[in-house]
Amino acid sequence: MISTQSIRVQTRGNCDIIDITHQVTETVRDSGLNTGTVTVFVAHSTCGITTVEYEPGLVSDLKEFFERVAPQGIPYGHDKRWGDGNGHSHVRASLLGCSLAIPFNDGIIILGTWQQVILVDFDNRSRMREIVFQIIGE
Repeated sequence: MISTQSIRVQTRGNCDIIDITHQVTETVRDSGLNTGTVTVFVAHSTCGITTVEYEPGLVSDLKEFFERVAPQGIPYGHDKRWGDGNGHSHVRASLLGCSLAIPFNDGIIILGTWQQVILVDFDNRSRMREIVFQIIGE
């Protein structure tokens, strides 16, 4: 069986990191499926999805990492073409990726003790983001 659901999340932009583990957990539980995989997908080109240990030190480390790897304030071809100043956001999102597959058993997602699922919004302004959950299982 396949179940597809989505939620909307308001973000602040500028490398806003949001723990969405609870939403993933609820969506899988509410699907009524026992065993399978949930794919978490963010339908935007300046956002990403991954897992981390969601604590202030690591959240800060991630923000600093992305600033070192794809800094704001340098020339990007995207900015030259569109003039929207978010070229760094697209590069960062491409590095992180837009989806994540998580197994579940007995209706419970399988994560490590210190793993949480996060949404990272790299855009240069706040936005309403759509996250799609596609659950495949039995």
